Amino acid sequence: MDDFQSILENGISFKGSSEPKKEDDKVKTKAKKKKYVTGAHGSGSAKQKAKYRQQRANRHK
Repeated sequence: MDDFQSILENGISFKGSSEPKKEDDKVKTKAKKKKYVTGAHGSGSAKQKAKYRQQRANRHK
């Protein structure tokens, strides 16, 4: 009960992160690279996804 009482009296303090995250301009996933988005690298599933992306983009033109 001593811990509970001290929490009631003083509250709980949460520590922040030790250091800020670095902002990198690097592409971290293959899904964001141009060849994977357009399906140009030869994968059948990527070509299929590129086809669906193109169809979606053409809907609102």
